[in-house]
Amino acid sequence: MQKIISYCIVLLVVVLVFGSCDKDRNHPGYSYFPDMAESRAFEPYSANPNFEDGLSLRLPAEGTIPREMIPYHFEKTPEERIWAGENIFSPVEMSSDDVKRGKELFEIYCINCHGENGDGQGFLFTSGKYPFPPKSLVTDVMKATPRGEIFHVISVGFGVMGAHGAQVKQSDRWKIIEYIKMDLQKQK
Repeated sequence: MQKIISYCIVLLVVVLVFGSCDKDRNHPGYSYFPDMAESRAFEPYSANPNFEDGLSLRLPAEGTIPREMIPYHFEKTPEERIWAGENIFSPVEMSSDDVKRGKELFEIYCINCHGENGDGQGFLFTSGKYPFPPKSLVTDVMKATPRGEIFHVISVGFGVMGAHGAQVKQSDRWKIIEYIKMDLQKQK
């Protein structure tokens, strides 16, 4: 009797081991907790009967702003650009580490248009993909341009340059400006 029970246990283990193996790697087998793999939440662009407009994707609550994004309530006008140059200043003293970080940010956001040397000979223009020459940042006019004016231009744009205020945090804009003033413009 003992042998029969031992054989049954071995047979049961063999059946369980081979029965639990799944040869189809595209199907993982049984799911014991399906809510971990299949969300009961609504997908962003799916219909949602819980809201009047039937949309799942919602706008942020009125009056809220993303973390670390300080609103910049100025418009893309020459008067406000000049005012910004006279009245807006960096809230912190910049260090050499900030200039290094400004260079990294310049290479991310600015180099494609303004070029590695800030001379307006970026890849988008030199390749012919963009027909308008970007502003050179190393001219005497730009050297005399106040930091606040450059901050305004990065934030809301100027001429054909679009606004970058939504992509670049305020503190990072000041670092880019410091790199332009303390490194690029000193080289020329």
